[in-house]
Amino acid sequence: MKKENAKTKKRFIIKQTLLGFFDALVVVLIGFSGAVFFLFTTVPSGNLKANWKPAQTTAILDSTGSHILYEVHGEENRKIVSHSEISDNMRKVTIAAEDDSFYSHHGFDVKSMVRALKANLESDHISQGGSTITQQLARNVYLTREKTIKRKIKELLIAVKIERKNTKEDILDYYLNTVPYGANAYGIESAAQIYFGKSAKNLALDESAFLAALPKAPSYYSPYGSNKSDLFLRQQFIIARTADLGLITEEEALSAGKENTFAKVVDFKNKIDAPHFVFYVLDELEKKYGREILEKDGLRVITTLNYDFQKIGEKAVADGVDGKVKMFGGSNAALAAIDPKTGGILTMVGSKDYFDDSIDGQVNVTTRLRQPGSSIKPIIYAAAFEKGYQPETRITDSQTNFGPDGSGRNYIPRNYSGTYRGNVSIRQALAMSLNIPAVKTLNYVGIDDAINMAERLGISTFTDRKNYGLSLAIGGADVTLLQEVGAYSVFANDGLKRTVTSIKEVVDSDGNVIYSMNELKGSRVIDPEISRKISSILSDNEARTPVFGPRNLLHIDGKTVAAKTGTTQDFRDAWTVGYTPSIAVGVWTGNNNSVSMRGGADGSVVAAPIWNNFMRQVIDKIPQESFIAYTPAVKEEIKDIDKPKGEKEIISSLASDVKYKKNLIKDERPKGWSKREWNIYKKSLGL
Repeated sequence: MKKENAKTKKRFIIKQTLLGFFDALVVVLIGFSGAVFFLFTTVPSGNLKANWKPAQTTAILDSTGSHILYEVHGEENRKIVSHSEISDNMRKVTIAAEDDSFYSHHGFDVKSMVRALKANLESDHISQGGSTITQQLARNVYLTREKTIKRKIKELLIAVKIERKNTKEDILDYYLNTVPYGANAYGIESAAQIYFGKSAKNLALDESAFLAALPKAPSYYSPYGSNKSDLFLRQQFIIARTADLGLITEEEALSAGKENTFAKVVDFKNKIDAPHFVFYVLDELEKKYGREILEKDGLRVITTLNYDFQKIGEKAVADGVDGKVKMFGGSNAALAAIDPKTGGILTMVGSKDYFDDSIDGQVNVTTRLRQPGSSIKPIIYAAAFEKGYQPETRITDSQTNFGPDGSGRNYIPRNYSGTYRGNVSIRQALAMSLNIPAVKTLNYVGIDDAINMAERLGISTFTDRKNYGLSLAIGGADVTLLQEVGAYSVFANDGLKRTVTSIKEVVDSDGNVIYSMNELKGSRVIDPEISRKISSILSDNEARTPVFGPRNLLHIDGKTVAAKTGTTQDFRDAWTVGYTPSIAVGVWTGNNNSVSMRGGADGSVVAAPIWNNFMRQVIDKIPQESFIAYTPAVKEEIKDIDKPKGEKEIISSLASDVKYKKNLIKDERPKGWSKREWNIYKKSLGL
């Protein structure tokens, strides 16, 4: 009996609990429904003839805030057109690209929302949106940018009202008149005219799909940017999707897919200044604020660009390519300049000519991976200085077999000149850009520690450490010009690293500063003494004279400048990177398609003239400062990386050289040989 009573009591408790939960759920649902009903009665009616707040122009300005580099327009660049003035092709591809259930839903699509939610939960960022064309229209016309549940519910409710008040035809036309397509084009008429120089009613199928690809990410997919291949793939996807939906025939899809739409895009040349830099800024802004804010909120973006320096840089690059670069079989060059004290990008020239398709001019080479050659050496030696080596440390420059390199062959690097200089100091080795001492130094420092140093200086491209060997010391791993200039700027700034940035300040349409680069704090990543040692060597013109000559282009009379060249073994890339305490400047030269330049196209020959030309013109416009001297080590603290070779080693390494008969006859020491080596060599021959 007691057991039955206990069971009855338990069932009663469960029943009451469930009833209580159900009651609570009912209350919540009633409350939620009431809130939704209340919102439904307060949101706009959905009458598309009602006025909406026009999008305001976002201005991208130089560092002074007075020169407009580019405008992301709002209403001024929107031309409203009627249904008959829009190509039917455009309507079809828009449905395929944005909302393939447009004609069946009543404002929102639950399946799309669930699919987008699932995709976003599985991703580390918002990768998909679940909004229908009607929802996007509701957001564009009636709502603000606030990201709240309440706003999302309003969007859904307004979308429902829009569907009740308007035909599908009107909704789609209205959408096509409001959607942003990038390059200042709001609405399909502006987009058609800006990109193709024609009216929206005359758009062909391939052109329509091309434009329909843009709203997803206008800056990224811009046909004037460096992501043309991705734009092409999205265009092709939209054409195929339109056919899958039965909106066009397979024959129409095949024909449109074969069109060279990029060839139809009209020149954008007169609508933008410093284009590589502007698109770099736009990409940063979209990541920070999102596309909608950028295109509708009338931001005033003051960048770090010095427009006077930019014009000097563009001309220096163009003149350099037309001169020495072209002479040696190159077709392109890039230049980047950074303020070491702020991290601000002062100049960004991504190619000789942004609008020259023959050299892939839209590609911003300052942000592309290239091999740096010897311009990476200061970073290797910085790691050595951190381990206690000094500029006065001695190291032997002689032919050296470093053993298997991972490919089954022994790694036996050579100096660029093909000669060796015997026992030298690190100062001499770095200043004269000797390869063997650099590789030996990396061997002693360790690849991991060298990469750690590079990463602390801001280089993020050495991602898979097991793939790197000792060739890292002479440029056997890819970097970007912008990151390497950023690394050199740390040496210029006495070991203090500033985040490389393109945006100085962002002001909203009400005049409020919503971002300032002052928020970016610097961090000390290396000891000041290390920076001072590197700067001392790279500014020592006397130390590099034996290789580069006293009147080399890395030196500017009467000015304090530090510089280093770099050349890849096959002359695909030639660099010069240098700095003062107030500016760091890097130049790359070569061909975008990685075709080698002719022999002799080293950094001092093809890149240094551009660097020198630019630096000479800007150096008097920046603060005149000298590098702080480092504290020399006492003699007892200086440790050699390796000791000079003995007689047998020298004879063994030089005995195979038979090209010095004339030198032997005249008793003239060959270039690059020390007196000691020459005497030992003669002695070995019985002379």
